[in-house]
Amino acid sequence: MNWYEALIFGLVQGLTEFLPVSSDGHLEIVKYFFGGIEESFLFSVAVHGATVLSILVVFWKDIARLLTGVFKFTMNDETVYALKLIVSMIPVAVVGFLMRDWVETLFVADMDITGSFLLVTALFLLVGHFVPKRSKPITYGGAFIMGIAQALAVLPGLSRSGSTISTGLMLGNSKDELARFSFLMVIVPIIGANFMELISTETEAVNGVLFPLVLAFVAAFVSGYAACRWMIDIVRKGKLGWFAVYCIVVGLSLIIFA
Repeated sequence: MNWYEALIFGLVQGLTEFLPVSSDGHLEIVKYFFGGIEESFLFSVAVHGATVLSILVVFWKDIARLLTGVFKFTMNDETVYALKLIVSMIPVAVVGFLMRDWVETLFVADMDITGSFLLVTALFLLVGHFVPKRSKPITYGGAFIMGIAQALAVLPGLSRSGSTISTGLMLGNSKDELARFSFLMVIVPIIGANFMELISTETEAVNGVLFPLVLAFVAAFVSGYAACRWMIDIVRKGKLGWFAVYCIVVGLSLIIFA
């Protein structure tokens, strides 16, 4: 991957990770238009790590408060919230450990696959947009169901933020709370994916693409930071329906023309 491909790769990841349009799906589109990009899975893991770093920066106060509460070693509100986050991570951990190789086979810039799952994303968003809005707290069961939605979103074209937030809206959870929970629940799984990729990647493979890898990481972090703050505002205002229209247009275009 050369420097300008890495720059585009990072910018696309950062902008689309938090918007409900599937970052993985858009990275597959980038790969398709560039005629296939070598080391794409390594770059995918790296730019996902960059967007996790942007989450840590945006939500550092919430994370610090959670950790402070957890290390009091009492069943306080922060500990309960952290346990719900852990419950939400179980489904994606199962997929990561048992189905990682199969998931990688889907990342081949196949526009039929990507377009089809973008249409599924649109369905999630439309249901989440029109479902009656309520303000129920997130339960352990709800966290697990949102975790299943997150696990499904390893598929290229199926938005993680779109599927988890829409699932939470269907469960009647508060939209103000959902954005924060949706972003926090992805931190540990992506850090874990980065670790697994690092220990399975030869040092020579990283050294050969070190500059474009760093460039993609920085681009993903900067654009991800901006998109994360934007998405929080979008969820609060309940404007997910417009992204459903976008996913339908892009998904159908990929299936028909690509």
